[in-house]
Amino acid sequence: MKKLLLLAVFSLILLSCARVGSPVGGDKDTIPPNFLGSNIDTPRVLVPQDFRELRLAFDEYITLKDVNKNLIISPPIRRIKKILPANLATREVIIQWEDTLQANTTYSFNFGNAIQDNNEGNPLPYFTYAFSTGEKIDDLYISGEITDGYQIRPPSKPASIVIGLYQVKDTMDYRQKPYYITRADDDGYYELNYISPGEFRVIAFEDENGNSVYDPGKEKVAFRKEPVKVDSSISGLNMKLFPSRKPLKYLEMKPMDGGVVMLFEGNPESVQVKSVSEKLKNYKVTHRPNSDSVKIWFNAADQNIGVNSTENVRLSYDTGSRQDTVSLFYKHNEKTEMLIENRGGNLLPPKSPFRISSNFMIDKIQPEKWTLTLDSLTVEPFTAKISETNPYQILVEANFQEGQKYRLTVPSKTVSSFYESTSKPMRFDFEADQLQNFGSITFQLANKPESKFWLQLLNSNEEVAYSKYTDQANVKFDIVKPEEYFVRILVDNNENGLWEGADFQKEIFAEDAYIFYKKISARPLWEIVEPWDLTDPRKLDPQKPAAPAAQQNPSTPRTTTPRNTNQPLQTTPQQRPQLQRR
Repeated sequence: MKKLLLLAVFSLILLSCARVGSPVGGDKDTIPPNFLGSNIDTPRVLVPQDFRELRLAFDEYITLKDVNKNLIISPPIRRIKKILPANLATREVIIQWEDTLQANTTYSFNFGNAIQDNNEGNPLPYFTYAFSTGEKIDDLYISGEITDGYQIRPPSKPASIVIGLYQVKDTMDYRQKPYYITRADDDGYYELNYISPGEFRVIAFEDENGNSVYDPGKEKVAFRKEPVKVDSSISGLNMKLFPSRKPLKYLEMKPMDGGVVMLFEGNPESVQVKSVSEKLKNYKVTHRPNSDSVKIWFNAADQNIGVNSTENVRLSYDTGSRQDTVSLFYKHNEKTEMLIENRGGNLLPPKSPFRISSNFMIDKIQPEKWTLTLDSLTVEPFTAKISETNPYQILVEANFQEGQKYRLTVPSKTVSSFYESTSKPMRFDFEADQLQNFGSITFQLANKPESKFWLQLLNSNEEVAYSKYTDQANVKFDIVKPEEYFVRILVDNNENGLWEGADFQKEIFAEDAYIFYKKISARPLWEIVEPWDLTDPRKLDPQKPAAPAAQQNPSTPRTTTPRNTNQPLQTTPQQRPQLQRR
């Protein structure tokens, strides 16, 4: 009996211990860490300039997630020595630095969503801590929204958008981090806090590499031309991001079929190229204005260049603003030959020429030796010419009849480049598609741009499927493949045949761009007519998904506001998101 009693007591003890170690039930912890205080909480002003360690205490164990991307210090403290916790969870955030702080300056530490509790990962959003080396903490702010004025749809992962203020001085170094800096949230809203009175240049950019410094030509940018005077808080300072212009720069030279190609950044308007190599005497240079590639064609075998061994080919270039001599170790590929092909598929859209493409630039054709037959029997008349806009393409025109099959025979050596001809005959079989398989779309533009513009239909991958360069108010696409399209207008404000992005340092805005407010669905045999007022004041967001077709009202077209021009600022504080400020 005693043994049974002892066994029961022992079992109860084990059960009790098990219950203590494994609690059951209860709601999941969704509460973020709570800030308790710092090593300078009282009074957080008149902080010594040689102060070099900030400690922030919390009520539970915390971790720091992506702290290098999330944490923004304004004004920047450049020589950060240590940020803890690094790997192990603690109840403190510790930041150490080597810089001497500026006098009479308010410093803010914006952690974004970096601070999270260790167990559930609940973030403490927008946590910001500030102190001052002066007698007071500056409390002015600037807020607004950043949107994309060029991109049709927002990316699946929102870009990191940095907003910064540079102090207006005689010389300003934009290669350094802005004096005041913050990041926009996923909806594009931003808030720059703890600003002192003064005049500032305002910039926003997609910080793709996470260095908080604007990289021209690589990151989209928005800015205001005139300095913003801050003597009271400002709400509604909104801006639109546009692609930025790339500074003109030589990149590299590499081999291609039939010669070498010289690559640039910044789309040079013209490039003069000369040979510096003794052997390279006979060559031809092709470059389309504002193109990033210059092609140098030569017959390596005839001039004995790189035939038996790799040889150094030296060329000089002159863009007008930049000159240099560059070289490439070149080896001739004996298998390289001029080829022609049909890259458009075997169904030819109605009212379209048949296109033949080549890997070499096309210098001469002999279409009188070609044959076009209908159903392999009837010889059809046709004309052929080298494209005026693309020297690598031939356009073949004929009275192509819907639903009929054609064969085009091109004998050998009837298509020639600078020094090479096609070495074998080619036969192209294709069928003329039927008009009933296509639709048409017409845009009736009100308040159209004064300059010429491109009206573009973009497919689901945001690639340009159809484009027209015009200055007309009615723009019609006669033959459109059934599909859903985004619609965009890019304005050629300076009419140089190139849409150009923004240049922050030269204070040049991007050329105008407009985005239609909904997708357009082309259908077979349907003729769609869409009115589009480019000054429609309605501000529907073009980056939000379009409503289902049944919910869309075709009588309510709208556009984005053209480019990032100055907008009225509101200096009366408005209701703002409740940020976690300390």
